[in-house]
Amino acid sequence: MSALKISTQGGVHTITLSRPDVRNAFNDEVIAELKKAFVAVAQDSAVRCVVLAAEGPAFCAGADLNWMRRMADYTRAENLADAGELAAMLRAIYACPQPTIARVQGDVYAGGMGLVAACDMAVSVDTANYCLSEVKLGLIPATISPYVIRAMGARAAHRYFLTAERFGADEAHRIGLVHEVVTADVLDGKVAELTQALVNASPNAVRACKKLVQDVAEREINDALVAQTVAGIADIRSSAEGKEGVQSFLQKRKPNWLG
Repeated sequence: MSALKISTQGGVHTITLSRPDVRNAFNDEVIAELKKAFVAVAQDSAVRCVVLAAEGPAFCAGADLNWMRRMADYTRAENLADAGELAAMLRAIYACPQPTIARVQGDVYAGGMGLVAACDMAVSVDTANYCLSEVKLGLIPATISPYVIRAMGARAAHRYFLTAERFGADEAHRIGLVHEVVTADVLDGKVAELTQALVNASPNAVRACKKLVQDVAEREINDALVAQTVAGIADIRSSAEGKEGVQSFLQKRKPNWLG
């Protein structure tokens, strides 16, 4: 059964995460589906913009627990391959030629932050919580970092990468991770305002403007940077402390660095 629901109406293509029972956490299969969906829509000239949405109380809770259990004993080589697939999926979202909007209806944690940050725009409900929780598990948000740091800036990333604090939608707005914060009853209306603006604009100009921003803003997300981030997460996942952090989480106990 597919983890995604996909529809197109009036030039607006909607890709919806549909695993509410696991808070839309992703695994290798979901990652492959998302990558395929964004690669496919990139070839469709009739699509003017893409909305990334989700069902249920959470937008995306990061990595699926069963996937984490499988990863817990991965070798470094296996971690490199695994992280490489996540990196390719995020890059497919970021590189999508059509503008992309994250419709955030609920909480966003860990890897889910990468999905929001890889989109061009984000609209969040006011009740959503955000968290980059990796250091609590002895890990680092390496693979998502090029997108999240672009979205929130290095200063905010220093705080939230290092403390793993949970923060609310208003703070996500203040630091630039999301563009609009609204109540749940007007979420779809605000997303529709943005999609209508995009559909009304020149298709070629919109695509060119998106590329302009990406070409001009800071460092290019190129093969070297992607390889660097993939190696970063593979190294720390394979380390003793990384393994201890993940195992303690899965076993619902304190990691050994907490005594």
